[in-house]
Amino acid sequence: MFRHRSSRLAFALVAAALALGVVWTPAPFAQGKKLKIGVVYDYTGPFAGGGSELHALGAKIMIDYFIKKGGVEGYQIEALYADAQSKPDVAINESVRLLEQEKVDMLMGFFSSAQCVPVAARVEQLKKFMWITTCISSGVVENKNYKYVFRPQASGDQFGLMTMDFIAQNAQAKFGKDPKDLRVAIIHEDGAYGVDVAKGNVAGAKKAGFNLVLKEGYSATAPDLSALVTKLKRAQPDVIFHTGYNPDITLLLRQAREQGLKFGALMGHGAGYGVYEKLKEGLGTDVNYVFNTDPISIWLANQKSMDPKLPPVIKMVGEEFDKLKPGVAIRSAHVGIAASNSYVFLADVLPRAIKKYGGVDPDALRKAALETDLPEGGTMLGFGVKFFGEGTPMAGQNERSFPVIIQYVDDKSYVVWPKSQAQREAVLPLPAATTYSYK
Repeated sequence: MFRHRSSRLAFALVAAALALGVVWTPAPFAQGKKLKIGVVYDYTGPFAGGGSELHALGAKIMIDYFIKKGGVEGYQIEALYADAQSKPDVAINESVRLLEQEKVDMLMGFFSSAQCVPVAARVEQLKKFMWITTCISSGVVENKNYKYVFRPQASGDQFGLMTMDFIAQNAQAKFGKDPKDLRVAIIHEDGAYGVDVAKGNVAGAKKAGFNLVLKEGYSATAPDLSALVTKLKRAQPDVIFHTGYNPDITLLLRQAREQGLKFGALMGHGAGYGVYEKLKEGLGTDVNYVFNTDPISIWLANQKSMDPKLPPVIKMVGEEFDKLKPGVAIRSAHVGIAASNSYVFLADVLPRAIKKYGGVDPDALRKAALETDLPEGGTMLGFGVKFFGEGTPMAGQNERSFPVIIQYVDDKSYVVWPKSQAQREAVLPLPAATTYSYK
């Protein structure tokens, strides 16, 4: 019991310190070789509850795991944590401060694509190394030809295309309609993240031949979304494709309930849709049958097809999460995403940089990252890792990553797409007698 309380207290103290603008660092190591990692997430502001705090937790669990193991290849690990406060300008300032004043060797983290885009440009300009665990906008790396920015995470257009393909493949069987007769609406927060996923949605809708009845962006901090709900009511979509954080998701669906909006399915795309506890807190049982698209939860991934050294690490992450967040109905996929993507760096890239390229300078880390070659099943998220190389349109992006679609049913999450990963059939459309069902 004492260990559980002390772990929770430790994380709470870190979050509190960050909220006050204080950077936490572990006790100084004995003199020797060291890798200093600047870790940037949102511990305050709307992005914190929208998933960033959970990603921060996953990354910290993994970093602490390697610190307790004594570091990597003779190098101690030291982490300096900074709060981006859900603001792109703060993310940039904190990143530069960590690099130039705190002299960190690299940056890790970054939840929001609105932060990733400008920070990546600045890091590249400084010729420093950046390992992105989370943000998904294609615009972070597309046509940038960065040398020092790497992202093992799936990209936003993959999210948008996958949900459209899922509905297209189920239109006739589940809705009794040809795709051309299916009415779809695309709504999204208007930052880099939402715009990129919506771009994938639009491309997927065009490919499927759907009847696109509404496409609209909005500010994630908008205090009122009733006008958007009114437009949705007029459009009468069978399926709503939504990209948002939270509390905007809760606000939208509460106002939709008040105004009597009806539809057949709600397809979410990561971020706020990946934080089940927040959804349940805001929507109650109305969260039932909502879909979310994200890299698979490490606790739902097929461990039989996985590298055998990974299941024990997954178990460790789960145990640490349970200590810090006891009683949570569903372990958030967000925690596992950051933990897995952090592990790839610490277990694969970093040892190669040290052993083959002589250290942890940006060029050593860059060369080591470009040689990463993990097959499918080589990560806790099920996918492999191989980065597009310099001179390609998506240089630095993992070409082997992919998301999955899950559905929430009675306080559990189930993978429903693609079929190769599916744990059960999707419930489509919304059952009669549920709040938003148009049946």
